[in-house]
Amino acid sequence: MFDTLSERLSGIFDKLTRRGALSEADVTEAMREVRRALIEADVALDVVRSFTDKVRSRAVGADVIRSVTPGQMVVKIVHDQLVEMLGSEAEPIDLNAPAPVPIMMVGLQGSGKTTTSAKIARRLTQQQKRKVLMASLDVRRPAAQEQLRVLGEQNGIDTLPIVAGQSPTAIATRALQAAKLGGYDVVILDTAGRTHIDEPLMIEMAEIKAIAKPHEILLVADSLTGQDAVNLARSFDERVGITGIVLTRADGDGRGGAALSMRAVTGKPIKLLGTGEKSDALEDFHPGRVANRILGMGDIVSLVEKAAQNIDMEQAAKAAEKMRKGIFDLDDLADQFRQMEKIGGMQGMLGMMPGVGKIKKQIEGANLGDGMMKRQIAIISSMTREERRNPDILKASRKKRIAAGSGTKVEEVNRLLKMHRQMADMMKAMGKQKGGGFLGKMMGALGGGGMGGMPNIDPAELERLSKQMGGAGGMPGALPKGIPGLPGGLPGLGGGRLPGLGGGGGLPPYPGKKK
Repeated sequence: MFDTLSERLSGIFDKLTRRGALSEADVTEAMREVRRALIEADVALDVVRSFTDKVRSRAVGADVIRSVTPGQMVVKIVHDQLVEMLGSEAEPIDLNAPAPVPIMMVGLQGSGKTTTSAKIARRLTQQQKRKVLMASLDVRRPAAQEQLRVLGEQNGIDTLPIVAGQSPTAIATRALQAAKLGGYDVVILDTAGRTHIDEPLMIEMAEIKAIAKPHEILLVADSLTGQDAVNLARSFDERVGITGIVLTRADGDGRGGAALSMRAVTGKPIKLLGTGEKSDALEDFHPGRVANRILGMGDIVSLVEKAAQNIDMEQAAKAAEKMRKGIFDLDDLADQFRQMEKIGGMQGMLGMMPGVGKIKKQIEGANLGDGMMKRQIAIISSMTREERRNPDILKASRKKRIAAGSGTKVEEVNRLLKMHRQMADMMKAMGKQKGGGFLGKMMGALGGGGMGGMPNIDPAELERLSKQMGGAGGMPGALPKGIPGLPGGLPGLGGGRLPGLGGGGGLPPYPGKKK
């Protein structure tokens, strides 16, 4: 969502950080370009003016002009101001109220209220172990109630039985009664929307609010709305009184202006981001981490948290133990690909790495979509068990058979084997390091990967890991040398090249036995 803005700001700040000293004119020129970049990103004009004025007033101070690294000081000021604009602290959904806690979902038609309702219910059920009831109050859109019922079945969430002919207020009353009688912790009320804001919609929302007395009123807004998102948020807040915002389609090509504007105009926190169509594609909104992403500093903390939620920790611990012993066969490589797919694939992981935004075009040209991983897994699946455990026996005839069986070419099989050899050497080198190198730090941050549900994530360790990799608190950094499974042909990351999936480059010699 913030790709365009991030690219523009990175270019502006690169010019500043290359200069040894900054004059007031330099800062003024940079702020003029920042203002233009924010306006192009659909940020509301009033918000842009306030933001740039605050940054400039701090950036022209003596502490910055006389700083040893004035360019980096300006970037830090912009980062801090972005965090302040986005809300300073993350504010998750508040459930501190007598059960059942009513949550009312409002917004325009097509913004994703029904899908988001199901995502939130799934999240509360799986992560917080809450018993949730969903009820659709949309009696206008055809099959709206049926859609919520189907989503409930798919995600194992109870939904209020559909009774034809009832009004939205009658459904809300029935939902609250059913939630009390059924011992539910939370009841989510999915209200109707319109194609635009009108008086009947606002009257209906006010009537439902009066009956349900919701503890949370969440405005669901499409990230692609642009500057009109400000009017949308202001109208709902004035008439209904929202408590938070959920932005959907954050994975799209929107310019990010909605996120930067709505929080600043309404003063209400953005609580969640919808990052895809799948039922688990929902993230907490952390202002500091989003500011890091906008400024190209990456988001290692969110990456590790996502890994903790999606990766089989027992399997990961076994794989880590094998790697420490210098064992890494093709079955292990296939397992890594499958694990990476669970946390967003190669592009999703790289998007959270510090400094990767600067080589975005190279990454796009490297063909790192979901199809790439599926091809690699198909190649490995076409091998016999003996071949996967001992790739050295793979000669020309076997490679032709594997390529035919996986629908690929022999050249692709060779590239996969080359990458495996490089990674096997790297795993040996990492295993010999005290603490297991980067792998050991990742496993340590995840709490060792016990079997008791979610691992115990140490926030302090995550922050240290983030800063080590160039995250918050500093300028955009570089990737550590050699992260398993990353593509090759991308020079200049962490002082070397990463193991190659597809041509180009390769690694400088790794410690350990050469193949």
